[in-house]
Amino acid sequence: MPQRPVSDSGDDHHDAMQQAFRWQVPARFNMAEVCSRRWAQAPDAIEKIAIIEHVAGAAPRLHSYAALQAAANRLSNALAKVGVRRDDRVAIVMPQRFETAVAYIAVLQLGAIAMPLSQLFGPEALEYRINDAGALAAICDEASMEALLSVRGSCPTLAVVIGLGQGAARADHDWQTLLATAADTFDAADTAADDPAVLIYTSGTTGPPKGALIPHRALIGNLPGFVCSQNWFGFEPTAETLPPDETPAPARGRAGMGAGTSGATPSLPSDPKTQSIFWSPADWAWTGGLMDALLPTLYFGRPIVAFNGRFSPELAFQILEQHRVTHSFLFPTALKAMMKAVPHPRRQHTLHLQGLMSAGEAVGDAVFAWCRDELGVIVNEMFGQTEVNYIVGNCAMNVAPTLRTDVAALPPEGAQPALGRPGGGLTGRGAVGWPARPGSMGRGYPGHLVTVIDDEGAEVPPGEPGEVAIRRTDIHGDPDPIFFLGYWNNAAATRAKFSGDWWRTGDMAVRDADGYLWYHGRADDVFKAAGYRIGPGEIENCLVKHPAVANCAVVPKPDAARGAVVKAYVVLTPEFVAARAHQTGAEGRFDQELIAALQEHVKGQLAPYEYPKEIEFIDQLPMTTTGKVQRRVLRLQEEERARATRLD
Repeated sequence: MPQRPVSDSGDDHHDAMQQAFRWQVPARFNMAEVCSRRWAQAPDAIEKIAIIEHVAGAAPRLHSYAALQAAANRLSNALAKVGVRRDDRVAIVMPQRFETAVAYIAVLQLGAIAMPLSQLFGPEALEYRINDAGALAAICDEASMEALLSVRGSCPTLAVVIGLGQGAARADHDWQTLLATAADTFDAADTAADDPAVLIYTSGTTGPPKGALIPHRALIGNLPGFVCSQNWFGFEPTAETLPPDETPAPARGRAGMGAGTSGATPSLPSDPKTQSIFWSPADWAWTGGLMDALLPTLYFGRPIVAFNGRFSPELAFQILEQHRVTHSFLFPTALKAMMKAVPHPRRQHTLHLQGLMSAGEAVGDAVFAWCRDELGVIVNEMFGQTEVNYIVGNCAMNVAPTLRTDVAALPPEGAQPALGRPGGGLTGRGAVGWPARPGSMGRGYPGHLVTVIDDEGAEVPPGEPGEVAIRRTDIHGDPDPIFFLGYWNNAAATRAKFSGDWWRTGDMAVRDADGYLWYHGRADDVFKAAGYRIGPGEIENCLVKHPAVANCAVVPKPDAARGAVVKAYVVLTPEFVAARAHQTGAEGRFDQELIAALQEHVKGQLAPYEYPKEIEFIDQLPMTTTGKVQRRVLRLQEEERARATRLD
């Protein structure tokens, strides 16, 4: 485990933040109301930007909160007309685009359940999830229409298909026609905070995907992690606490927006102190893109960039520069690719980053240092899951705004984010944040009680590996709103994930003396080799520091004598791919020398038993649609190879 490397981002106020924080969750709460409707009722709704659609080689398309709410109202009315009712599941199979945000707001304010499905899903993946959920309706564009229609005959509950763009002609209903004939006002459903809002499926890294039923209150549970990981999301640091009676309550009733807005030209505010612009390549169909990017950005009334295309490092820098992105979520695979492709980005691009979060895999100290030195920001690593999302992370603040605690309260433009009951006692500069430690998952965010437990559910001492777990209640005994309602139609699987009041994440980690967690891998990924317990994360982090390695995955290879040996699958950087291709007739020797160099590289930094005894070069790693490496696929491949060898 790394030895306490820290950033220079300020003092440690973690414990004080935890003690001062108190949850306040309203009985009635709706995600759509706080993410769109309240902003659409503001005097500047026509000009206030919600979605910035990136258009290659052209000016972006700007969509205001007024336009977002008006379109959502029309779609809610249209969905009700075609038979969608409260608690019905509506599949949303679309990329990052304005209409995708409209669909989420429309479904949520209708009281139905939004069901995000990635446009990257093939027919089998779509069929499984639609049938498992019993989805009544689906909304998709041309990118997903073919796959959806190919399985519709096998999905008996799917009664309504709404299509956009070129996909509209093959759908039951054309999006444009539906919205053109629908009213632009809508009486939103009055939902409880505990009512279901989103049915989102796990990534399937450890087995068949399961549907996690997320309540409306989960957005409240996300807010501490969002603002902590995003360095308070551009809100002005202040030592003053806004009086609670100046913070508006959630708006209710009819939006009443949309009429007379067609001629308005929205524009972007220019005040750098209050204007934050968010972008992430994370698919809005998975938790990281929906709950950690789209919805919290809209909650705070800020613009988010929508990009519909294939990720590349060069394009990522273009988007960051063109749209003056201030805050971002970039997963480690993206950051590694950007680091390798553009080692010194600020020599080529004008960047405006103020906050950067990463999750999904350990970033590692090499990428951490590059973000700090070359991007000009300290990356705040975060850990969460589909079921409970933002629970652990770092908060390396360059400036320290006031902590405010009424999560249910809705901050006006320019005010500091609301995070608990007023009067928590944390005011002034230097009152929030804690140092980031490269490669660490971080510590539990305010409001979340997180620890490491053993197989019996008992907390393990610092330095010993165990399973990351979060308690149903915080340190004050208040219910934590981050928790999901349960797995869809699978109460047994839900119960199996709990040890008493502790939710077992299935991820292994070590907690150091200061409370930082260090990832060891999925419980299923950790393995024993020659009697030693091996976590792939540390080895992978070490390998990626080598200039030849673009990405890698470590798995056990069955071995008769030692049980297993450490094996690494390595994706080479373009430079080494080219060098390898030029070794006509000598590829084997080139590979042998490179393998030996990589092994020595690991031996020089880690314990002797951790270096990979075998290395295999591979064009690409098996990945989930959320960007996570599927080590399970590689592990099963090694087991199958071992069986075949024994049979021979």
